[in-house]
Amino acid sequence: MELPVSAIPGFVWATRFEPESGSSLRLPPETDLDALLSQQGFLWLHLGLSDARVPHLLERIPDLPPEAVQALTSRDAHATLSVSLDIVCGTIIDLQRGFDEMTSEIGWLHFAITDRMIITTRLHPLRSIDRARQALEKNSARVSGPMDVFSTLVIEFQRTVMAMAQEINDELNRIEDFVYENAERDERHRLAPARRSIVKLYRHLRTELALLRRAAASDDDEAPAGFQEIAQKLTERIEVVERDVFSLQERARLLHEDIDSRAQAETNRHLYILSLLTAFLMPPTLVTGFFGMNTENLPFAHTDGGTFFAGVLITLSIGAAWMLLKRAGIL
Repeated sequence: MELPVSAIPGFVWATRFEPESGSSLRLPPETDLDALLSQQGFLWLHLGLSDARVPHLLERIPDLPPEAVQALTSRDAHATLSVSLDIVCGTIIDLQRGFDEMTSEIGWLHFAITDRMIITTRLHPLRSIDRARQALEKNSARVSGPMDVFSTLVIEFQRTVMAMAQEINDELNRIEDFVYENAERDERHRLAPARRSIVKLYRHLRTELALLRRAAASDDDEAPAGFQEIAQKLTERIEVVERDVFSLQERARLLHEDIDSRAQAETNRHLYILSLLTAFLMPPTLVTGFFGMNTENLPFAHTDGGTFFAGVLITLSIGAAWMLLKRAGIL
């Protein structure tokens, strides 16, 4: 089976939306750029940055300023958002998707929105964008412009993070079952990946939330029409996710501290036992050391039953050590 050859470098998909009729159409990979830009409605073009020709392609698109091209081809690993009257562009966080499984690795979706199109790019396959495409194709009648596509992307990202948060919550539940049942197993090696994912996700969520808040508070003459309302709604959604992830972060931190305290208590118990053994064996060591000295006229050296008397002294020394530790409150 031969795969279709795309006329557009880095082509992943392209969808044409007709707001008047409420329909959407997936465009074939063979469609060239001029044909894409000349059709009615608005376009959603999704590209893969693994193709080195993508920057040159983006430069050919009319009305796409250099800052938008820079945002679409950026390899920066942090969220950004640039808003002007003509275009909204930047980078938002997402989660990577493997060929046969969902991963918890952080990915980045780059976007640029004009009044007639939205262009998205990514280096690795992402979870939310596929779900957003499927949702928009099923409910294309609700899509009135490129801003609705961007809103759907953020909404699907929220759902993806909530699903991931539930997975981490289940993992923390399993770890707690082992920890609070006094199992001998050390769960720190299982807790570390969950904590790492939570910390990374929470850090990027705070950045993205700050950018959306700033965009929602911008003046009407600094952003496209209706963008502030969309940014405000998206801010409220991301705040819900941010609170959930923060609660997971606190729970994982407390669980880590509890595991450490239990491990420290176990270490202290071992040290306590070792100290008791040392206290009990110190007097017998002195006795045996005394009788083992290479000197003359040692007690019981030339007496029948000398070994027996030495054993009695050793036993008495252990008993004396026990009584001393008992009186001191150590035992």
